[in-house]
This record gives sequence, structure tokens and C-alpha cells, in this order.
Amino acid sequence: MNMAASMADGAPGERSAEAAARLAADPNLALLVGRPAQRWLVTGAAGFIGSNLVETLLRAGQYVTGLDNFVTGHRRNLDEVRRLVGEPAWTRFRLVEGDLVDAQVCHDAAEGCDHVLHQAALGSVPRSIAQPMPSFAANVEGFLQILEATRAAGVRRFVYASSSSVYGDHPELPKVEHRVGRVLSPYAAMKAADELFADTWARVYGMECAGLRYFNVFGPRQDPEGAYAAVVPRWIASLLAGEPVWINGDGQTSRDFCYVANAVQANLRAALVPSLPSPHEVFNVAVGERTTLNELFGLIRELLSRDDPALAGVEPGYRDFRAGDVRHSLADIGRARELLGYVPSHGVGKGLVEAIGWYVGFMNGRS
Repeated sequence: MNMAASMADGAPGERSAEAAARLAADPNLALLVGRPAQRWLVTGAAGFIGSNLVETLLRAGQYVTGLDNFVTGHRRNLDEVRRLVGEPAWTRFRLVEGDLVDAQVCHDAAEGCDHVLHQAALGSVPRSIAQPMPSFAANVEGFLQILEATRAAGVRRFVYASSSSVYGDHPELPKVEHRVGRVLSPYAAMKAADELFADTWARVYGMECAGLRYFNVFGPRQDPEGAYAAVVPRWIASLLAGEPVWINGDGQTSRDFCYVANAVQANLRAALVPSLPSPHEVFNVAVGERTTLNELFGLIRELLSRDDPALAGVEPGYRDFRAGDVRHSLADIGRARELLGYVPSHGVGKGLVEAIGWYVGFMNGRS
């Protein structure tokens, strides 16, 4: 089965115009055009980035095994993917429910797979400060278990989610992969440890590993609820609910906000590129543009006020800087561009335009 035939999910004779429309709606599908259907393992499949990967892969005619323990992932995310891709495509999905720290679960999930995209983690800097040991179990012990299961299954390349937090207190902007500072949180230390283990496994066992240093990814199916919700969904949820929006610090803190379609693209390119310069490589996954928190709030407010003009006058509140946060973050994406062919399809503005409808629909459905 190749991509040209499978994009219709079993409907032969799909018109070329229809195929072109699908590619226009999701350019990442083009990365799989003409490739045979293979088995992909996506850990954290019920989570934010994981479920977006599952959706794209199933739309592209691939077979997907999803691994999740549903601690931070949600069954509703998989239900949404099932609805969006349709029942014929959903038959190519297999769910393994279990924990990364369970070696047998990891081996069962990885067995027979051609590609591994490891997204599962207990995210959040504040969570790692408040609960360091559960974070360590998921982010380091679980990482090693799935890394070893990938090796045992004979999978050629292991693609995994790292984090821009590994840059720590290094002051240079933009961030380049070979220069890091002292990490500022347990979460950052765990992600740095993951990179060290991946590098060791690659050199000792002859694997290929590609680490993706995500910079503030946002988009559909990112959880707007809970104490550790990311800033974009949390602010949108607060504005829609008529609750205060709080900015940590003076609002001039800046981030390189990255729409989830860019992260999906980076994963697919890292898995499919014919070769890497060395057994273990790390890549920044971002846009290469810096947005302050004040600017981000303005963008979100402007989009939401189109449907609710009363929101146009809402102002944020300000409180103390948050422990473990860096002041500024901006990625140099030249290495990913050169070695993977990565070119971000969405800047922060375009990403917010695409994401805002999902957040509004989600919040309306919760009310």
C-alpha cells in the first residue's frame, strides 16, 4: 500500500483534486506520499503532541501502535482522532495501555514496529519542582525502558522529545544545539539526562537516536485544565470563562512559540531522513521567532474578541516570576533545516488562528 492509494482510506479512485485538498489541509501528509505503509509506535499517544502524530500517520495510511497510561493523556483525544480520521483508518490503530516504567509493556509496544516516536513524559517545570520523583520515574526511568525496548526490537532509529529547557542559564540567543548552560529545574535535568542516555545507547549499541528540543509547542488537544496547563490554553480558557489572566513577571519574558504541526513535521522528518551525521543528533524544533508574553496575550485577546467584543478591553494581571523559568528563549533552527529539511509551516499568529477554534469548541463543550 502506498500513500497515493491510502489517502482515501480504502476508497479507490479518489480524485486527484480531493487528494490535493487533503495535502493542502495537512502538508505533513506529503512527507509520506509514495512510501509503503509501516508500523509506527507513538508513546504518549493520548497526549497533546502524541495524538496529533497519531492523526497524521493514520490519515497517511500508516499503521500505528499507541502507548499511554492516561495519567496526563486523555481518552477524549483518541476519540477525537477516531472521529476525524474515520473508521477505516482507525482499524490501523492499536492501543497498548500501560506505563513506561514497565519493561514488558514497552517491549510489547515496540515489537514489530519500524519507527518509534517517543513523546510520553510528565511535563511541566513547576510539576517537576513540586513532584520530582514521579517526574523522574516517567521522564528518565521510563525513557530508558522505551529506549531499551526500541533497541531490543531492532528498530533502526529512535526519535524522542527533548526540551528547550536543557539550555538552562546559557545567555546566548538564539539557542544553538552545541551550547547549553546549567539547567534550572528538575525537569530540565531529566531532559538533559535523556539526551545523555540516548547518546550513550547510540554509540554503544549502534542505534540511531534523534532528540527534538521542543520550544513551547501549542495547538489543538493541548489540555487547558489543571495546575500545570501551558500558557496558551490556560489563557484562552481563562478569557472564555471570564477569569483573570495572570502573567508571571513583567510580560517582557519571551518565548519561541511553536505550533504543533511544526512538531509533527519535525518528528516525521527525523524518522524518515535517510541518514544522520552521527549516531545521536539533537535538533531545535521551533519557528525562530521571539514573542513576549504581553504580545502573546494581545494576539489571543484579539482573536477571541472577534466573536466576543467585550474581551477586547480585558487586561492581564501581573505577579512574581516563576521559579525555574528562563527570561528569554529563541531557537536557531538552521541545523534542523539543513539536516532534516525542516521548514516550519506555521508562525505563532497562523498557529493561533488554526488552534483558537479548537479551544473555543472544547471550552463550550465543557460548559
